[in-house]
Amino acid sequence: MVLWSECLVTKAHRPFVARLTEGEAMSNLCREFGISGKTGT
Repeated sequence: MVLWSECLVTKAHRPFVARLTEGEAMSNLCREFGISGKTGT
């Protein structure tokens, strides 16, 4: 069974990684996405 929150995380993961790959700062992305730095890594 997939939880709703897991679906949301999966959908948010792609734009986060894409922007990180493009050179955006991890700290800024984590702040924008509302996650901790540890979660972002």
